[in-house]
Amino acid sequence: MSDTDTLIIDTTARIFQELADPQAVIAAVDDSWKTALWNALEEAGLTLAWVHEDHGGAGAAISDGFDILYVAGRHAVAVPLAETLLGGWLMARGGLQVPPGPMTVAVGSRAEPLRIRGRHLHGCARGVPFPALAEHVACVADGEGGPQVVLVATESADIMPTAGMAGDGIGQMLFNGAPAIAAARAPNTLGLEDVMLMGAAVRAQQMAGALQAVLDLSVSYAQEREAFGRPIAKFQAVQQNLARLAGETAAASAVAASAADTIHHAETFDDAVFLEVAAAKIRCGEAAAEGAAIAHQAHGAMGYTDEHALHRFTLRLFQWRDDFGSESEWAAGLGAMVAANGADRLWPMVASR
Repeated sequence: MSDTDTLIIDTTARIFQELADPQAVIAAVDDSWKTALWNALEEAGLTLAWVHEDHGGAGAAISDGFDILYVAGRHAVAVPLAETLLGGWLMARGGLQVPPGPMTVAVGSRAEPLRIRGRHLHGCARGVPFPALAEHVACVADGEGGPQVVLVATESADIMPTAGMAGDGIGQMLFNGAPAIAAARAPNTLGLEDVMLMGAAVRAQQMAGALQAVLDLSVSYAQEREAFGRPIAKFQAVQQNLARLAGETAAASAVAASAADTIHHAETFDDAVFLEVAAAKIRCGEAAAEGAAIAHQAHGAMGYTDEHALHRFTLRLFQWRDDFGSESEWAAGLGAMVAANGADRLWPMVASR
């Protein structure tokens, strides 16, 4: 790990610890802490880490952005940091200037993609995170001359919001001729699949960070909670469950880091990137389900209360599992890719990773 990586991780962790400690957020009387947190993240250049300085960003490496996301996951961040990073990456790929403030990303479906006609955006995007907090929406839309990177104001869309599993807000956005603030022809290598791949890698990294926090909380609680005159961490059954949780966390961290590293070194999103990201999203989703169950079992009823921080992590883990494709969707896509490549390419592809 380079000195730059260490500095970015330390800076991100310090900001979250000072302004968004999960237990302090639970005790907060209102959401004013979000403004202070966002301002600090922006001032540190963390929100637009994937945007070159020429387009209004910090010009950090892809790996640096994933480091930020891991730390954000460890603090169950409830602001659109990941979405703004992803939106900035998308805008930068189109060579567009990125505005300040929180962003989100809208993704159409293969059957009903978003469309831009005469600098006006049309279509419907479902499962858009943080529609109420974001000021702008970035997307890839089908244009008359090919895919385009498009930026529109959130207020120009019709939003049907819900609280979402974690309470952060998620909604359906209907674009009925929303005027584009900026639009540009997307690079030949950029399309809906690339946005889904990058989004899945982002969520995998966040899940890995959240699982590490869940492990830390569970170990700490088991060492403090006593039963029959001794800490429950002394009981073999609890030790075995915590060891399983540690194994799931390690697996998620390893596969998410491998996907991030592959993207960092990739010139295009080829089969190798697809393999790594699909595997990461699948394995992190499985680890999230298993890890959350073990953690809540270790905490007992305490872990389900609003006063305890555990639910801030587990609810987001469940939400992130479905964002940018669930395990079953990525498993089907991975199987289709392997089948299309043929049996002779399977082992060389797996062995090369």
